[in-house]
Amino acid sequence: MQQIFASFSASISELKKNPTALLNKADGEAIAILNHNLPTAYLVPADTYESLMSKLEDYELGEIVKARQAEKHLAIEVTLDDL
Repeated sequence: MQQIFASFSASISELKKNPTALLNKADGEAIAILNHNLPTAYLVPADTYESLMSKLEDYELGEIVKARQAEKHLAIEVTLDDL
């Protein structure tokens, strides 16, 4: 059985009938869209999606920082006078 990562779920048919009612019913929470009782998509409010994208970007930047810190031994030291 596949895990559903949402408190609310709806069938594709329900989504087609009245998407606005589903969003209102979920009150800002994600909605798992089911096809034959299996999750096929998640419907999330725009502000939730934007927040997730911002957190993902922060995480990716953190990974870049970690990778560059590991390359610290390759750095060349300079003074302000050298510039």
